[in-house]
Amino acid sequence: MPKLISDPFFTIIKAGISGISIPDHFDLMIEKPHPLCLLAANQLQDYLNNQSDWVHNFGLDRQSAGTIIGKMFGVLVVRNQNQEVGFLAAFSGKLAGRNQHTHFVPPVFDLLTENSFLNVGMEALTKMNEEIKDLEEQETPQTDPQILQLKKARKAYSVALQNRIFEHYHFLNQAGEEKNLIEIFQNIGYKNPPAGAGECAAPKLLQYAFQHNMKPIAMAEFWWGQSPKSNFWKHGHFYPCCKEKCEPIFKHMLAGIA
Repeated sequence: MPKLISDPFFTIIKAGISGISIPDHFDLMIEKPHPLCLLAANQLQDYLNNQSDWVHNFGLDRQSAGTIIGKMFGVLVVRNQNQEVGFLAAFSGKLAGRNQHTHFVPPVFDLLTENSFLNVGMEALTKMNEEIKDLEEQETPQTDPQILQLKKARKAYSVALQNRIFEHYHFLNQAGEEKNLIEIFQNIGYKNPPAGAGECAAPKLLQYAFQHNMKPIAMAEFWWGQSPKSNFWKHGHFYPCCKEKCEPIFKHMLAGIA
């Protein structure tokens, strides 16, 4: 008998699913979530309401401290190598100041690792900013060329750092083909990927599924917490994946399954 493969991020759906049909093709939520995604999301929301693993102020409790940051969460219903149907969960960006938490798949690339090139790069940019500020406070004609030169150097360094970040985000599809963010977005006519591309919940979920030979069945995302003033998201409501950041990535990741 083959050995069963366990996975720390694969969660069995507690509610019975025997009466729910498994879709023949991958179901990416457009208007409403697949019934399997609803069950998975309800289970995840129950965890969010009752967990004590971390502290994050979603703006749902007046007694919570810290900046209010609502968050998009995603569930991906999959069939694992043991032929079990369950789900993976992910959050967009960071949660409670961290990229990695129990029950949630890891980021495609973790920018927050200690001594990472991003941390080193941000320290260099901070130093440039301080030098520019010091020169500007002197307010002498002699410092103007230095300030201009430093600002040009800062811009070039910042662009190079951002491109290096994009190059470290590698995305798989079902066929095992891999592309980084720059390749993905340039293939459809973008000069550069938008900031934050690859940090949404959906690409994280698909990446983990493909890396661990799980078959994606259906996926949906919901908003949890207060909405930022610049958006219209409502707590607990489901929304389709974003067009600007995710659709270009999906063209690559969902090739052959959607």
